[in-house]
Amino acid sequence: MSFTVLVPARLASTRLPGKPLADIAGLPMVVRVAQRAALSGASAVVVAADHADIVAACEKHGLKALLTRSDHATGSDRLAEACALLGLDGRDMVVNVQGDEPLIAPSMIDACAQLLDERPDCVMSTVAHAIDSAEEIDNPNVVKVVLDAAGRALYFSRAPIPWWRDGRAQAGPGAVPALRHVGLYAYRAGFLRTFPTLPASPLESIEALEQLRVLWHGERIAVHVSDTRPGPGVDTPEDLERVRALLA
Repeated sequence: MSFTVLVPARLASTRLPGKPLADIAGLPMVVRVAQRAALSGASAVVVAADHADIVAACEKHGLKALLTRSDHATGSDRLAEACALLGLDGRDMVVNVQGDEPLIAPSMIDACAQLLDERPDCVMSTVAHAIDSAEEIDNPNVVKVVLDAAGRALYFSRAPIPWWRDGRAQAGPGAVPALRHVGLYAYRAGFLRTFPTLPASPLESIEALEQLRVLWHGERIAVHVSDTRPGPGVDTPEDLERVRALLA
């Protein structure tokens, strides 16, 4: 199995301006993400950046980076351009590691890629883990996913799913757990190039979840259920300070 990790990195961020270059224990965040990804079984790790400063920061630390267009609407659009720039074959596997996950587990990257390699019925794979608190279930910033019998995603939502009709207290041993979706994806390069050309779905617009476009168009997403939780990501200044403290 061979796969390439692509790390999309956008300098502009409404909640944390300049996020990819934020210092974490002496290194820019995007560098830390790429270094973690390089500990996986990936044959290559490439940062897909929208600004020359990100490219320069990566190259300074011996990491490969591509300068992509600054006007992409989504990270998937940026990755599709990166696939074209790298000349990846349609069957080549690509793993999308978000540029704000400096504590990403290399083993989780490998598991996501391995699952897609084993599932020709699916165009993508992703990761989830069990939710162990009511607070997370009710938090709309925590994306939930429900699966079918074959371990494929039925639906992603910011709402609490599945919904226990008779109350959560009635959920006894053996009940289906609520699963938190982790924003880690593996694709075949051919589908990744096709994805941005698919019309957006109404569900995607309502939930603000891009992966719902895949399900809307009848494609399948395999889900690896991890026994462990990923390290915290960085979306806000508070998140950044939390990660800095962990790596201090």
